[in-house]
Amino acid sequence: MSSLTITTIQTGLHWENKTANLQMLTEKINSISNYTEVVVLPEMFNTGFSMQPIKLAETMDGPAVEWMKTTAAAKKVVLTGSLMIAEEGHYYNRLIWMLPNGQYGFYNKRHLFAFGQEDQHFSAGDKRLITSVKGWRINVQVCYDLRFPVWARQHITHDNNNQSNPEYDLLLYVANWPERRNHAWKTLLQARAIENQSFVVGVNRVGNDGNNIYHSGDSMIIDPMGGVLYHKEHTEDIFTITLNKDTLTEARSKFPFWKDADEFMLLKDH
Repeated sequence: MSSLTITTIQTGLHWENKTANLQMLTEKINSISNYTEVVVLPEMFNTGFSMQPIKLAETMDGPAVEWMKTTAAAKKVVLTGSLMIAEEGHYYNRLIWMLPNGQYGFYNKRHLFAFGQEDQHFSAGDKRLITSVKGWRINVQVCYDLRFPVWARQHITHDNNNQSNPEYDLLLYVANWPERRNHAWKTLLQARAIENQSFVVGVNRVGNDGNNIYHSGDSMIIDPMGGVLYHKEHTEDIFTITLNKDTLTEARSKFPFWKDADEFMLLKDH
């Protein structure tokens, strides 16, 4: 069965300094010496979790997206992370899934962090993005989405032979999740893996932001049974791991809990 190699970058961010962040991330990405296929950056990787989209948001043909294209092509990897995007009079906290050939998909954060007034500055998305790499189906989400299990819930699909299958194999979160609530972050990442019988990757930042809110990182990679494969707190770290599809297949075959999931439909807000 196929494998997938992922590199997570847990890093501090320069507050609202796009040039400094892209330079710093370029150096970190260039330092990756191991073979990898997907590189994951934190939420709002070029600014930090700022509520200043009027000043800081870019368009899809702006310098940050162009940097993602150039970097993904140069390193021959999929590069992903979220940033502020301005589009048709709205601002989005948008995760971009950039392929080495310059094509991309994107996901607009669904659950906006009202406690931090994100809902007053950004528009919410209403569509999930489940992308694919080497036959791995990957559901990408952003930070606060983690608290809402229905949005991440594994749907059951049917192939041409009417065989049922889980909708995705890997659930990926990029975040700026504060240390003061890191127990929830760690617990919910494991819960999402267990209830969806999928691998989970959560990539968070470290250090203080411009509001003097400390982030402990606690980036994690979790297997489909909830076992922790990687966890790093407080320090910057670049970590590469190869996930094996056999592990996923064995867990789902031995414990086929996914087949008993409730059927449901998510409705758009009106």
